[in-house]
Amino acid sequence: MTPRLLITRRLPDLVLSQAMTRYDVTLRDETSALSEAEAVAALHDYDAVLPTLGDRFTPAVFAQSPAPRCRILANFGVGYNHIDVPGARASGITVTNTPGAVTDATADTAMTLMLMTARRAGEGERLVRSGQWTGWQPTQMLGLHVSGKRLGIVGYGRIGKAIARRAHFGFGMSVSFYNRSAVADPGLPATQVATLAEAMAQDVVIIAVPGGPATHHLIDATALSAMLPHGILVNISRGDVVDEAALIAALQSGALGGAGLDVYEREPVVPEALRALENTVLLPHLGTAALEVRESMGMMALDNLAAFFDGRDPPNRLG
Repeated sequence: MTPRLLITRRLPDLVLSQAMTRYDVTLRDETSALSEAEAVAALHDYDAVLPTLGDRFTPAVFAQSPAPRCRILANFGVGYNHIDVPGARASGITVTNTPGAVTDATADTAMTLMLMTARRAGEGERLVRSGQWTGWQPTQMLGLHVSGKRLGIVGYGRIGKAIARRAHFGFGMSVSFYNRSAVADPGLPATQVATLAEAMAQDVVIIAVPGGPATHHLIDATALSAMLPHGILVNISRGDVVDEAALIAALQSGALGGAGLDVYEREPVVPEALRALENTVLLPHLGTAALEVRESMGMMALDNLAAFFDGRDPPNRLG
């Protein structure tokens, strides 16, 4: 029997057409995330689900599905803090993700945010669009020159290392990183520091840790207080890694120089106080938003599904 597959959001045409060659596909052609009721129904009605960011398969969802038909959640994306992996495992459901495919694109977005924030590009573009720009001036909108500066990276997995390479070889930055486990081979001249505070006390700090309970509000008021007054915070990990209220307070008080964000604590809600700040660059979660990257992510999710239904261990099984 052909497995029934629910794809919870529209994916690139290449991915959809490939999925339809093997599965009985239902495409939920919506931009919103699954509701709890939809998630429960998905576990009941389909052999496999291809979910993505925001499709919350929580303990409550699994509690309402004691004998699910679904056997695999093939997540589209490297982050999976929206899925209760232990709960899925207890229900007999395999969970996979799509690492690797997102690494370079996410690192590029971190560089984009670093440069935009340091050079006040968002503020400058708003000035031009407003029609209030009066022309070049020697002291107009002076920002931070990042070449040769010190970069702190919080989280030194695939993405953290890709950021370090770009910063060191592209901008001559000295790199320090904080990671919960020891890194035997940093991959380039980089120094692992013992405390989060040491990593935060750099000219630029980029957050690249996974989401989940262990990193919820890792960057809180205490962590932010270790930053330099001209320091720039960039977050390309998950929104709730940063205590948004504490970040807003630090930016408003001038305790740090600026922030570049691609993710938010209560996405897609972005506090008005954050949107009102000129010293922020705010992107709509564009980390992997390139066609070839999204195609690669989708094909990796399909590879995980194919392995599972062929009786092989999925290459990106979680837990």
